[in-house]
Amino acid sequence: MTNPAPSAKFRGRPAKWSEGGAVVLMLLAGCSRTPVGCTAHNQASSAHGPFPLQTVAGSEIRVLPRAGNGRMYQLYVGLPDSYEEEPGRRYPVLYLCDGYWDFNLVDAIAGNLLYDKVIPEIVVVGIGYPGEHADYARLRRSDLTPVAATYDGASYDGPSGHAQEFLSVLEHEIIPFVEREYRADPSYRVLAGSSLGGLFTLYAMFARPGLFVGHIAASPAAQWADDWLLGFEDDFHRDGKPLGSRLFLSYADQEPALIFEGVKRFDARLRERAYPGLAYEFHPVQGEGHTGTKAESFNRGIRFAFSPRASEP
Repeated sequence: MTNPAPSAKFRGRPAKWSEGGAVVLMLLAGCSRTPVGCTAHNQASSAHGPFPLQTVAGSEIRVLPRAGNGRMYQLYVGLPDSYEEEPGRRYPVLYLCDGYWDFNLVDAIAGNLLYDKVIPEIVVVGIGYPGEHADYARLRRSDLTPVAATYDGASYDGPSGHAQEFLSVLEHEIIPFVEREYRADPSYRVLAGSSLGGLFTLYAMFARPGLFVGHIAASPAAQWADDWLLGFEDDFHRDGKPLGSRLFLSYADQEPALIFEGVKRFDARLRERAYPGLAYEFHPVQGEGHTGTKAESFNRGIRFAFSPRASEP
């Protein structure tokens, strides 16, 4: 399969959310008006155009063969500035859910934090789906939710509850591909996600302890399926398994109460457990809504997750 040119093109604008009784369900679905895509077309101007498109420097797009769960995945890969100059060096990796929406933001944040010397150079791998008109909301709802659930007034449809299969693809296909194709450091992987991506991140922390050394859950949908996650955590704790991770958890004080109350219940559970080996930071984001929290949450979360490898503590 032929991959696009290394300097991949992105364009898009932040998602806008409607208000009303179904807003929480729309947020969980990840509704976006113009998601970031892998290709774009020049639009001629009546006066001058066409103009060159903006590109993300040091980025590549890789489309993977059909995975074991029957789906196709596309990776948005951001490489450090020193990658070509230091061929013997390996880099920690941040794996990011919903790469079609959040890769540009997270890749820029990583560059800012590197400049301040609070994180090392890292490889950013956003995970998504190929195709010009992929139904991201439907696809992610299936992949990122650990059990099936429906809600009254849902503004989306389609299956849910296939996180176990997606986690297997991530562990056995996506990560090995990245570590084979790029100089990734297998000893330092971090997983990040927002909303349903945050739910998947927390699920993965308990389902595959040790696969990632850090987890960043920005406004996770912890309330999914009547707090199913709390029961999953309870089983994990009862088995006496260790939980060695650096976990950053956040919520926004202006997002729907259904979401931030679920996050607070999960935070209370973690504080009650006091897992040995768990480095934990909980951060409420003031004055933001469900998607507005991403910038601050990912900024603080990436800093927390990678700080042990920072050049300056």
